[in-house]
Amino acid sequence: MNQGSYANIIVDISHEKVDRIFQYRIPDKLKGKLEVGMCVQIPFGRGDSMRKGYVVGLTQKAQFPDEKLKWVDGIVTGIVPAEADAVRLAAWMKDAYGSTMIAALKTVLPVKRAMKQKEKKKITRLLPVEETRALLGECMRKHQTAKARVLEELCREPVLPYELVTGKLNVSSTALKSLQSQGVLAIERESYYRNPVKLETGREAGKSLSREQGEICDKILSDYDEEKRKTYLIHGITGSGKTEVYLSLIEGMIKRGKQCIMLIPEIALTYQTLLRFYKRFGDRVSVMNSALSQGEKFDQCQRAKKGEIDVIIGPRSALFVPFPNLGMIMIDEEHEPSYKSETMPRYHARETAEKLAEIKKASLVLGSATPSLEAYYRAKEGKYELFKLNRRLTGGTLAPVSIVDLREELRSGNRSIFSRRLQELMEDRIEKKEQIMLFLNRRGYAGFVSCRSCGLVMKCPHCDVSLSQHMGGRLVCHYCGYETAQPAKCPSCSSPYILGFKAGTEQIEEQLYKTFPRIRVLRMDGDTTRTKESYEKILSAFSQGEADVLVGTQMIVKGHDFPNVTLVGVLAADLSLNDSDYRAGERTFQLLTQAAGRAGRGRKPGEVIIQTYRPDHYSIQRAAQQAYEAFYEEEILYRELGVYPPAAHMMAVLVTSSEEKRGEALTGRLGELARGMKEGKCVVIGPAKASIGKINDIYRFVLYCKSAEYDRLVEIKDKIEQELQSIELRDENVQFDFDPMDSY
Repeated sequence: MNQGSYANIIVDISHEKVDRIFQYRIPDKLKGKLEVGMCVQIPFGRGDSMRKGYVVGLTQKAQFPDEKLKWVDGIVTGIVPAEADAVRLAAWMKDAYGSTMIAALKTVLPVKRAMKQKEKKKITRLLPVEETRALLGECMRKHQTAKARVLEELCREPVLPYELVTGKLNVSSTALKSLQSQGVLAIERESYYRNPVKLETGREAGKSLSREQGEICDKILSDYDEEKRKTYLIHGITGSGKTEVYLSLIEGMIKRGKQCIMLIPEIALTYQTLLRFYKRFGDRVSVMNSALSQGEKFDQCQRAKKGEIDVIIGPRSALFVPFPNLGMIMIDEEHEPSYKSETMPRYHARETAEKLAEIKKASLVLGSATPSLEAYYRAKEGKYELFKLNRRLTGGTLAPVSIVDLREELRSGNRSIFSRRLQELMEDRIEKKEQIMLFLNRRGYAGFVSCRSCGLVMKCPHCDVSLSQHMGGRLVCHYCGYETAQPAKCPSCSSPYILGFKAGTEQIEEQLYKTFPRIRVLRMDGDTTRTKESYEKILSAFSQGEADVLVGTQMIVKGHDFPNVTLVGVLAADLSLNDSDYRAGERTFQLLTQAAGRAGRGRKPGEVIIQTYRPDHYSIQRAAQQAYEAFYEEEILYRELGVYPPAAHMMAVLVTSSEEKRGEALTGRLGELARGMKEGKCVVIGPAKASIGKINDIYRFVLYCKSAEYDRLVEIKDKIEQELQSIELRDENVQFDFDPMDSY
């Protein structure tokens, strides 16, 4: 790290809004001693009052003349607050993923502003009961009825909630203050935390572990005791008890006085996961996710800092809860694309957790039934330690999977969404009062609306994408939210044959009611889970047997455990194969394997039907066989041939502009700059229009760089950032995405 003569400092992170960075001069006595993330004492403001700040960068370049800059006063010693580690992490994210320091800081600090603590008030009787009764009689004689009401209650109960007295007893604050001044009662304030966890459930002891589970826990915890800090990958088939391993590891860490972070891919999984953890650890568990209010987030961070919670559960943002004694991070379903941020900095939770574990001297545990190629590749190379769980804990085997060729169904005259085989099995399960899950890799009512005569596809006027058909004849853009009514005739040729390509969850729900009139259906997709509690309501209702069928998109196949589900139908297995993305095969395999894993998790055997137009594709075949190793061997060859991650690294440079020519010119200039950096092997592809060339009237261009060395791509990113500082830009914007999860 360049020591420099100047320190860039953020002031009082835990108290102020993250707003801007201030520069200070470094005195000779501190040169060579300052590091990024250190807490320092600095003069701040007009009165030069001493405040704490955090070093976010060291440089030789002054922003202002020396005489205008103040000096760093000293290094704050003693307990280093959690924010210092967050600053170190933000500095690493800025360098590793390409963003401003402020954007990185806003990411790693879950709470930017201190929130007022919630308070409860209570009224406590100070006099003995006899004296209170005497005073009550006096108030009755003087017709002081309000005072009499509160004194009567205080004779029965020595402590009363303030709201009860002012509300139900209708006693004014003036009357209470009068009694307080007489020394009859005291009004006490009690601070309390906003708690997003509202569960009423008894505590449960942990289940006894299988031999394989026990060996994994023993090895990871003994490594920790021997001060070996590693990353572990648990490859366990669906239902093999990965969660029980996480619970036992957390129990072990709590006994060692350590705190744990448990990452799960979606808010949708929080409820079931939280229930299991809460039964084990009670209110020492909390959650952190985007559905929480600012006050709830602030209070969970305060509880974490004070050591009042041991475990935090949530999606990728939960990684940044400020635990002072972090011992272990766990990432369940580590293959999920939702662990990659879609905004700057475009960090991946897996790599960021590795860095955080290094900073905090913690261990990292990854788990999945279908590990990402990146994680498995690193395990094969020996960078991660690999464990396998190949046995279902219920004693059952994985549900048998059948592939149905939809082309054959069509040839035999079946135009229904449901194949004949799936329909037969659904009838059987409804009769047996068993439950069914139907999975579709798609949102909304239809993919697109087109004219059957001239082929015109209805597109968004602001974005280069087709509009999706929703209920009530609405056409909606899923990128900018533009809405319009569906036309009765084609705007181009006036043909009346303008129709939706119907393959959405709403249409499946409609078809279910037509085919099985008395069926009870719950639907779980982007449209039915908009409110804060909607996930829990749907999952809880299905778990309690209030529906026969759960229809949904990707969120229903991830980690849920419903013992009465004995049939899973995948209605359009190959939709995800049509993505113009090198990860399409991997995504399809993962989704199908996860979907198949939902069947037969209880005592009753399960069955899975995969409906597809491409039954011979290797990802569909391998998913039906639940053969991860065979899939990995085929897929990694394709990645090596195409120089794609994890065999190499890739950086997407996205350029956006409201003016098409300026955006195109800037992308071309950056492409030439990247090609000009000859040292080291690097492939530059593009520039080209992004696959969606326009969103919300903003033009999009992309440039791809590939290299076996990640640091090489960081060098190109740094060079581009330097170049951008010397160019006068209007509204052009440049973003970097390392090892992107989606094509641009």
